[in-house]
Amino acid sequence: MKKIIFNQLLKDIFKFFLLSSLSLSLIIWVIQAVNFLDYISEDGHGLATYFSITFLNFPKIFSRIMPFCIFISVFYTLSRYELRNELVIFWNIGINKIKFVNVILIFSCTFLILQVLLNSLIVPKTLDSARDQIRNSNVDFFPNLIKEKKFIDVVENLTIFVEKKDNDGNLINIYLKDKLKNDQSQIIYAESGKILSSNGDNFLILNNGSFVDVDKKNITSFAFKKTEINLAKYSSKTTKTPKFQEIETFHLISCLYKLNYNKSFSNVPAYFLCEKKAENDIDEELFKRIIKPFFIPTIVLIASLMILYNKDTFKYNKLQIILFFIGFFVIVISEISARYIGNSKIEFFIFVPIIFFLISYFYLIFKLRDA
Repeated sequence: MKKIIFNQLLKDIFKFFLLSSLSLSLIIWVIQAVNFLDYISEDGHGLATYFSITFLNFPKIFSRIMPFCIFISVFYTLSRYELRNELVIFWNIGINKIKFVNVILIFSCTFLILQVLLNSLIVPKTLDSARDQIRNSNVDFFPNLIKEKKFIDVVENLTIFVEKKDNDGNLINIYLKDKLKNDQSQIIYAESGKILSSNGDNFLILNNGSFVDVDKKNITSFAFKKTEINLAKYSSKTTKTPKFQEIETFHLISCLYKLNYNKSFSNVPAYFLCEKKAENDIDEELFKRIIKPFFIPTIVLIASLMILYNKDTFKYNKLQIILFFIGFFVIVISEISARYIGNSKIEFFIFVPIIFFLISYFYLIFKLRDA
C-alpha cells in the first residue's frame, strides 16, 4: 500500500514537471528563435543554419529552467494533495513526515543527476555543434543583404556600397573595399554588376570598372571590362570563437588543474586558450555545471515543508506564499552565486547549497519534534 501511494505521488510530481518544463521551454525557445533571425537578416546565413542553431539551443533552455520547474512541481502537487485531503492517507497508514520528505528528497536526486549530465555533457556539446554550424556555413543570403546606398560589411575583410539596385538584382555604381592584409587593401569600382549563384556559391559579376591596390608604399590601378569575385572565400563576421559554455567540461577542469598545479594537459582544442586571466570565468562555468544542480534537493525540501501545515491552519495561504518566496529566493541565490564566484573563494560557494539544505532539514526536524 505504501509503495503504491508513493509511486502515485512521485508520478504526479514527474508528470507536472514534464508539462511545466516543456511548456515553458517551448515558449522561451520560440522567443529565442525570433532573436536568432538576425543570423539571416543581418549575417546572411541560410535557413538550414538558422534551424540547426535554434534546435541545438533547446537543451540549454531546458536545463536553465529545470530548478524552477522542479520546485513548482513539488509545491503544486503537495498543495493539491492537501486540498483534496490526500496527504492524510499517508499519515493514516503510519508514514511519518520525515520518511515522507526523505522519499521525495531521494527522488529529487534523479533531477540532480539529470541536470549535472545536461550541464556537463549535453549542453556544451549542442552549443559547440551550433557554433560549428556558424563556422562551416556560407553566407547564403548575402544577395538579399545588399541595399541601395548602404555600406554592407557582414563578411570579414569586405565592405560593399551600391548606389542603386533594381528589382532584377542588377547593381549600379558598385564600390568594394577588400582588406588583403594589415597594410594592404584593394578598392574596386564597377559601373554595373550582379550577384549570381553557381554550384551553391555566390559570385559577384562586375562590368566596366577598375582595381586600385593600396599598400604602404604604392598605389596601383588597372581597368577591366568584366571580372567576377567568388564570395564563398569570405566568411561571416559572426563570432566563431567558442564561449566557455561551449567548451567541454573535461577541458575546463584540465585547464584549472594546469593553472593551479602547473601541469600540462593534452587534447586541447586549438581555439581554447588556457590562460590565468580566464580562471575566474572557468570557475564560474564549472560552478554552473557541477555545483548549482546541488541546490535542487534544497528547493525540493523547502517545497516539502508544506506538509508541516494543513489547510485548516490559521493563515495557511499566507504560509504557502512565504514558503514559495523562500524557495524562489534560494533559486535566485543559486543563479547569482556563479556571478560572484570569481571575486571570492570557490570553496565557500561549494558549501552554499549544503548550508541551505541543512538549515531547511533541521528546521523540519525541529518543527516535527515540536508538534
